[in-house]
Amino acid sequence: MATRKELIDLKFRIYDGTDICHDTYEPSTTILKLTERLVAEWPEVKEVTPKLVNDVKLIHGGQFLDRKTPSKSRVVFDGNVITKHVVVQPNGPKNTGLEEQERERKMNSCLCTII
Repeated sequence: MATRKELIDLKFRIYDGTDICHDTYEPSTTILKLTERLVAEWPEVKEVTPKLVNDVKLIHGGQFLDRKTPSKSRVVFDGNVITKHVVVQPNGPKNTGLEEQERERKMNSCLCTII
């Protein structure tokens, strides 16, 4: 069993500056497990809410963390609390600029006929 010294103290900051899931974690905890916990414990009162684990991206030191463990993600553990930023990017259909322009053109076009 890990001692207190071997645990990593993490907190996650979401888009509005709120910190969630502040706890100590085993160094072997995967990024996937962390994102699963974030989705499960996401505050329901927030405007943007992830529905799937793939909607959540973790950032540390300006780099997106992939599905490795935090200890393999080149994060320096100095005994202080480590803050990781959380970005929610829902996977869904995205409107390209052309699609948006075409939709707007159709909505603003006049179908009147002058006789």
